[in-house]
Amino acid sequence: MRSLIISLQSEFYKSRKTLAFWAAIVLPLVICGLITIGFFSNAEKVIARNYPPDALWGIFSGTALGIMGMLILPFYVIFMAFSVNNIEHKNDTWKTLFAQPLNKFSIYAAKYLYAVLLILLSLFLFAALTFAFGHLLHLLNSQFKFNEFSPVEMLSKLYLKLFLSSLGILSVQFIISLIWGDFLKPMGIGFIGVIMGIIVASKGWEYAYLIPYSHPTLVLTLNKSKGAHDIFTRDIYSSLIYALVFFIIGYFIVARKSVK
Repeated sequence: MRSLIISLQSEFYKSRKTLAFWAAIVLPLVICGLITIGFFSNAEKVIARNYPPDALWGIFSGTALGIMGMLILPFYVIFMAFSVNNIEHKNDTWKTLFAQPLNKFSIYAAKYLYAVLLILLSLFLFAALTFAFGHLLHLLNSQFKFNEFSPVEMLSKLYLKLFLSSLGILSVQFIISLIWGDFLKPMGIGFIGVIMGIIVASKGWEYAYLIPYSHPTLVLTLNKSKGAHDIFTRDIYSSLIYALVFFIIGYFIVARKSVK
């Protein structure tokens, strides 16, 4: 455990000034902020439609979910998996990293866990800022009636499912970024995977859940269907299986790198 904590601290210090780290914080703030400005500037039109509070929360939060879940989350996961491993590729420090008097598995697990924590931080901020900006809109214009319904349960379930759905993509891209140190291959493969995932999920292909890149889109497209409020659906189980299997494979790839 001590080796894991030390390695995790090292990952933070190495990447705290990178784009991947700050994007986890800035993206939720910018997107939620822009949506809030859009709602406030069109307040009369929105209020005139007299949406019930739960529907109003659904429209407000759904705007951020649609933008983030289908596009930003998958691409952010791909870029962040590349960024975490590129630090070692760029400086050619894999051998030096594993020469430290620390458990090799802890060093690898810390890299993966750090990536997971960045995703968790980003999604938590999306949920928290959606809630906070909704109530800010009510303070600015009481006719919005955001205070008459609590979206906490809805937001918690959706963002938890999005977090779990992203782990399969992370594990696959983590391995790709371990194998190839250049920018084009990991990002190119990830881009093709995301586009393919969006298409098969949006078209309702029966076996779309077998493609890890489709999982975030499936979470959103199945949101209104029967059983959508269940957290552990087959696409989530599939994502967790991909995450576990490729995490184990990734360790053996990194362990071989360390002795080269």
